[in-house]
Amino acid sequence: MASTRATVLVVDDDAATRDGLTALLQSWGYSAVAVVDGKTALQSCNDALPHAIVTDLMMPGMTGIEFVQTLGERARQVAIIFLSGQATIESAVQAIKLGAYDYLTKPLEPQKLRAVLGKGLEQASLAREAAALRQRLESPLGSYGALIGKSSSMRQLYQRLSQVAATDAAVLVSGESGTGKELVARTLHDLSPRRDGAFLPLNCAAISPTLMESELFGHEKGAFTNAIERHQGCFEQTDGGTLFLDEITEMAAEVQPKFLRVLEEGQVRRIGGNTNIAVSVRVVAATNRSPAAAVKDGKLRQDLFYRLSVFHLELPPLRERQEDIALLAGFFLESFAEKYKRPLPPLTPDFALALRSHSWPGNVRELRNAMERLIVLAPGPGLTTTDLQQFCLAPVVDEKAEGAPLSLAEAERIAIERAIGASEGNKTQAARLLGITPKTLNAKLALYNKA
Repeated sequence: MASTRATVLVVDDDAATRDGLTALLQSWGYSAVAVVDGKTALQSCNDALPHAIVTDLMMPGMTGIEFVQTLGERARQVAIIFLSGQATIESAVQAIKLGAYDYLTKPLEPQKLRAVLGKGLEQASLAREAAALRQRLESPLGSYGALIGKSSSMRQLYQRLSQVAATDAAVLVSGESGTGKELVARTLHDLSPRRDGAFLPLNCAAISPTLMESELFGHEKGAFTNAIERHQGCFEQTDGGTLFLDEITEMAAEVQPKFLRVLEEGQVRRIGGNTNIAVSVRVVAATNRSPAAAVKDGKLRQDLFYRLSVFHLELPPLRERQEDIALLAGFFLESFAEKYKRPLPPLTPDFALALRSHSWPGNVRELRNAMERLIVLAPGPGLTTTDLQQFCLAPVVDEKAEGAPLSLAEAERIAIERAIGASEGNKTQAARLLGITPKTLNAKLALYNKA
């Protein structure tokens, strides 16, 4: 933070000290405000929190220690420097515990104060940014960034995220499919000092071993057949940002040692190149397998596992956070009602109970898809447990047959017809509503046309 933008509050009952410090700080380019005691200083902080506070320790009425104690958590966002002619180890330790940046003795050495103040302002600036970002990310609904939930397991995850994000260490995220591993990676990125850099997701299972090296490290023109131009790999593309590698245990065995070397050296060499390129990339990897089992089965090198799992975050399956199911369902219903211009159906207690009774093997992703189908396909106006069974968890029931269950093929045909109608003939959207691929949908439609 530039000194011309920083406000420093001087708190001292001695007029000569106040005037001297104020003049000194202003000569360094700071905006200095001086008050006579802790009570007045507290009122000034309540009006506008300064960037730094230089305060005497011993003052009549309210001591410097008592003043900072009253500030509470706000003290962590300010560079607080105590001054005293009666320094003791005990008072210095107490000051630091309360959030003070440093403790200087009188008579004061101006250049030492200047150096300490500059470093303290840098630290306080980072603390302010982190607090502001946390406030933007957290919401009254119990969410944190794109993650939603207020169960104890999710709150523990939020706490770990806020701690880990501030570091630059690699993170391994594990959890069943559909638990939100990429959302965790994005939240880590958004909370980190790298948030202004690129965030690039890459699914290791979706890329063949022969192309993986090119995707990660890049290649020079002519390095291999069809290499018609230079290509920057993921490491270069995310320099200064975050690279998210999903399904890391599916990375080809021959690529893993080369990947590990880049992580350790911070340098990458394009295929066909002869120079190393320095990169600064934070790697967040994810897997739906047990990391220990993947190492044991030879799917993940042990040294790479240790390098990737400086921090290990494990996401709980949805069935273990049942108190979050209704919260998530309500959020998805509201989002899809707005998207499809449909009225928002109420979430009744019976419907919420039915949601919690399901095991949700597909986790949050399954729940999200189910709520989208309900918004589009359910007849309304309110959602019932029958709707949930009919469109999400079991074969469709023929409304014209007094509740008699249809064959699986007929139930499937009815669901497909409704999805296509709701999508106004858009087969790609209909396939997504049904949770199948467009290719599968076309095959089923061809089968029905022949019948």
